[in-house]
Amino acid sequence: MAETTNKDLTQEANLARVIAEALDAKKAHDVQTLEVGKQTVLADYFVLATGTSSTHVSALADEVEYKVKEELGIIPSHIEGKTSWILLDYGSVIVHIFTAEAREFYNLDRLWADCEEINLWTYWQGRGNLDAKIMLVGQDWGCPWDESTEH
Repeated sequence: MAETTNKDLTQEANLARVIAEALDAKKAHDVQTLEVGKQTVLADYFVLATGTSSTHVSALADEVEYKVKEELGIIPSHIEGKTSWILLDYGSVIVHIFTAEAREFYNLDRLWADCEEINLWTYWQGRGNLDAKIMLVGQDWGCPWDESTEH
């Protein structure tokens, strides 16, 4: 079987991957990638993440903008919000970054519960050259082959 690279992912899936990696690298909590394209025409993917404070939410949004522009040359078509919820619209991928309180209040997780959650580890495993830092989405389990990590 031929080795698959990130170039083999759809543009939308690759964009979602870059976004999720950027959020993970900046210590976002409960990162979820939802495949919403079957339920709506708004986007193909939603990436949801939680920051620890409004400052962290802003830093996460800045990091996503920086990494996506650096790696893919794409800028968001629209940005909304400033403190408790920031939305970055990349067309096919919409990023929602919340404080914990805002995420609980707006509860997009429940609203889009019928959508398939894309587990980055299993979805992209073997499909590209991801670093081990991308683990199970929404859980901080550490590296599965790192014996020093408790599970």
